[in-house]
Amino acid sequence: MFKIARRIIRTARLMVGIPDYDAYVAHRRNVHPGEPIMSYEAFFRERQASRYGEGSGKINRCC
Repeated sequence: MFKIARRIIRTARLMVGIPDYDAYVAHRRNVHPGEPIMSYEAFFRERQASRYGEGSGKINRCC
């Protein structure tokens, strides 16, 4: 039951543009062991800067 709820929450967050920090952490641990992992706050800021162009005026989005 909780697994389904987590998947629904994850899907809803991705639909509104909130990145999946848990997937990022799992990827870093599996593919890049020993390298530092950003805090949630740093990860969120980096993803927002990437999506909205970090002041360059260029917004990167699908639509």
